[in-house]
Amino acid sequence: MQYPFADIELARRLEQTEGQGNANFIDARQKAFPDWGAESIEVAGTRAMFDGPGSPLTQTFGLGMFEPLTPEQLDEIEHFFQTRGADVFHEVCPLADPSTFALLNERGYKPIESSNVLYRPISPDFRLEAWRNEQVQVRLIRKDEIDVWAQTASDGWSEFTEIADYLRDLGQVTARSKSLSFLAELDGNPIATGALTISGDVALLAGASTIPSARRQGAQLALLEGRLRYAAAQGCTIAMMVAQPGSGSQRNAERHGFRIAYTRYKWQLQGKQEQDAGL
Repeated sequence: MQYPFADIELARRLEQTEGQGNANFIDARQKAFPDWGAESIEVAGTRAMFDGPGSPLTQTFGLGMFEPLTPEQLDEIEHFFQTRGADVFHEVCPLADPSTFALLNERGYKPIESSNVLYRPISPDFRLEAWRNEQVQVRLIRKDEIDVWAQTASDGWSEFTEIADYLRDLGQVTARSKSLSFLAELDGNPIATGALTISGDVALLAGASTIPSARRQGAQLALLEGRLRYAAAQGCTIAMMVAQPGSGSQRNAERHGFRIAYTRYKWQLQGKQEQDAGL
């Protein structure tokens, strides 16, 4: 299994794919909830997406990855968020043009969190080298199963009661987006969900959720193999996912052949009060 070198070319492919996945979500949000005000723009190859103040999707991807960023272009991006009442966040790859980081520091941005971007090669004969529960079946959802997918995803996140409504809406939008939604079933009953975004020859895995009563029965392993085999059949040669550093998700990904391509940081524009206080 030949892994491509984790250089700027690979990073551009990975960042473009994640940006596309989030843009797909914004498009679907506009259609499902037209009064929400979701919108996206592209500036110098950077995707800036607004999904409401406080939404984790309200941020940019690809900053400084496809061309050096000018102060005027950053002005435009900041204006996009600020005029909508949102804080300004950028998910920045460490392989971005060095001028990006100089500009962020000049503007008073600070890194607030990190994530690991992982990848692995895939091919049409792809198989996971792990035990599979053959009773768990994986398939793409039908057009009339949006509510089923959204409810299953929501049930899988049921422990997060404080954001239950948001997660329910999130599932509805995800299932309506151009990204692909998969169900895992046991004895004909839906027990887990997963999503897949394809951009060029890169496949992004996301949307993993399993209902509490069906955990530890191999549903996510089945979804992982099912989505990767589907992606490979569509011509994808690279799969990617994003995980918190040192998390169980990262550990599980590495068990199945994923490697860390790079660690990415989210930068937040500090308010004038914080800048004056040196926070």
